[in-house]
Amino acid sequence: MQPTADQETREHLSPVASRMILAALPDEIREAFERRSADIEYPVEAVLEMALASFLDNESLSFSDCKPRY
Repeated sequence: MQPTADQETREHLSPVASRMILAALPDEIREAFERRSADIEYPVEAVLEMALASFLDNESLSFSDCKPRY
């Protein structure tokens, strides 16, 4: 069964949300996310999600397995 669009946006960072976050970042940071995304051939929203999830739970790879302890 395919996840619904609503379920997908609750479990993963959407492309729209990632563009909004990137637009709010300093150019140097935004460019670093974009370079990392290109280097590992992942969408930039996945790279942002991994960074945020890892900040909250260093054992997680995405929001789906993030279990913040704070």
